Amino acid sequence: MNEFTIRGNWNEIKGKLKQKYGQLTDDDLMFAKGKEDELLGRLQKKLDRTQDEIRADIEHL
Repeated sequence: MNEFTIRGNWNEIKGKLKQKYGQLTDDDLMFAKGKEDELLGRLQKKLDRTQDEIRADIEHL
């Protein structure tokens, strides 16, 4: 698995993810530094997408 870290302003990224995926809530997007895998796991279940697809979406925002 590739190393994944969230860079930049998380609040801005969170807003863009909520626009793209309207079903996401603030609870779904809770993020703590060093807990990237936990966030990806929650999003994977909610969006029914692979972690690689979610990583790509976040990196392109």
